[in-house]
Amino acid sequence: MPLVKVNDIEIYTEIHGDGPNLLLVAGLGGRHEFWANQVEALSKHFRVILHDHRGVGKSTPDKLVAGAEHMADDLISLMDVLDVEKAHLIGHSTGGAIGQHIALKAPERIDKLVLSSSWAGPDAYFTQLFSARREVLINAGPNAYLTMGTFLATPAWHLQPQIKSTRSFLEDRIKAFPGLEVELSRLAAVAAHDLRTHIQHISHETLAIGAKDDQITPFSFTEELSQKIPNAKLKMLDYGGHFAPMTVSEKYNHAVIEFLHG
Repeated sequence: MPLVKVNDIEIYTEIHGDGPNLLLVAGLGGRHEFWANQVEALSKHFRVILHDHRGVGKSTPDKLVAGAEHMADDLISLMDVLDVEKAHLIGHSTGGAIGQHIALKAPERIDKLVLSSSWAGPDAYFTQLFSARREVLINAGPNAYLTMGTFLATPAWHLQPQIKSTRSFLEDRIKAFPGLEVELSRLAAVAAHDLRTHIQHISHETLAIGAKDDQITPFSFTEELSQKIPNAKLKMLDYGGHFAPMTVSEKYNHAVIEFLHG
C-alpha cells in the first residue's frame, strides 16, 4: 500500500508483522528509514506501522508543516484511513512531540506511549542550538547543515567507521534532503513545540527513554517528561547519543519491548 491518500497529501506507509498495532514515528528527518534497526525486532511482537511525514521521503514532496500538531493530525488521519482504532506509539524526538499532541487531543487512539529522546518544551540551550542549526542551513547550505546535525546526533565511536569518504557520506543525505522551505518549516515546528503546561494531562502508561550523552535533547528533558506525566517511567541509556535507536539498537529494542509487553 505504500502511498495512502490523507487530506491534501499522499503518505508513504509500510506495515510489518502482526499483533497489536504499533506506530513508529520518526523525528526531524521524518523518514521511516530511521527505524531500520527496530523493524525486525518489533515486528515479531507487533503490527509495526511506519510512515514518511508530509513533504519528506516518499510522501508528497514540497509540503510545509505548521507545527507538531499539524503532523499529529496527519497521523490521526492516517490511522483513520488504515482503520487503526488504537495503537501503541513510539515517537523519537519530534516524533515524541507528535505523540504528545495525539495523547492529549485524541487519547482514545493511543494505548502505551514511548517518548524517545523527546522534550516537553525548550530551554535556553535548546533554543540556541536550533537557532544555530537554522543559521547554518540558511547561510552555509544543506551540506554543512546535514553534517552538523549528524555529528551532533551520533557518537564518534559509531559514526567514524561509517564515514569512508566525505563525498559518499554526504551523497546519501543530500538525496534525502526535502528542500530549504520544507526543512525550515520543520525546524520552526521543533522550535515552537511547548506542552510543558499540558503534559500533566497525559494519562497513558508512558516510557520516557533517552541516552545520558544526548547533545540535542539532553537527558534532563527526558527526566522532565517522566516527572510531569503522571503515569510515566524513566529509562536512561548510559550512552548512544540522540540517535540511540540506531547506535545501541539492542539495548533500545529490549527496553521498549519490555515496557510495551509489561
